[in-house]
Amino acid sequence: MDTQQETELSSAAADAENDEGWSFKEIAIAAGAFVAIVAIAVGAFFYYESTVPAEVKEGGLAPDFSLPLLKGGTARLSSYRGKVVLINVWATWCDPCKQEMPSLEKLYQSLQGQPFEILASSVDARGATDVTPFAYRYGLTFPILLDVDKKLPSLFHTTGYPESFIIDKKGIMVKRIIGPLDWTNSQLTEVQLINQLVRSQ
Repeated sequence: MDTQQETELSSAAADAENDEGWSFKEIAIAAGAFVAIVAIAVGAFFYYESTVPAEVKEGGLAPDFSLPLLKGGTARLSSYRGKVVLINVWATWCDPCKQEMPSLEKLYQSLQGQPFEILASSVDARGATDVTPFAYRYGLTFPILLDVDKKLPSLFHTTGYPESFIIDKKGIMVKRIIGPLDWTNSQLTEVQLINQLVRSQ
């Protein structure tokens, strides 16, 4: 057999080997790449899970936070320990929020001098630009927080606006309220709960 025939036979054998499928080396490389991709995906998932706040449940400690106040300064939830705090997450463009605001103001006025505070957190993207005329129009005197980055909806896993949270004097979230309430109604369970917590030691 001459050299040309040997070359042709070697080439044919190589082609036949390639037709049979991937070589061991190629399979090993592909398997390694697959394992690396899975490892990266799993790591990314657990990193994401570690950065998402756990849902706050009734009976659990409310997450601490600090937000700027409409009238200047900042409000930190933990600085209100010893007081019952009603956190209200709202927006100026939210019609149910508009309906609820006058009764919130009346509740606030009725508990003046008591260990009670309302922290009304606006999620308006333009902050004070929208909130200042709104607060003036409704005559709101309780502290208003500016949450342009929607920190509280993330921390408290809110489902919409308005949404409120009653925090006791030890910082425990005792009640989640979805939707607006008439806070002037003394027969409401939530109003009675606030009054009971305010009177408690």
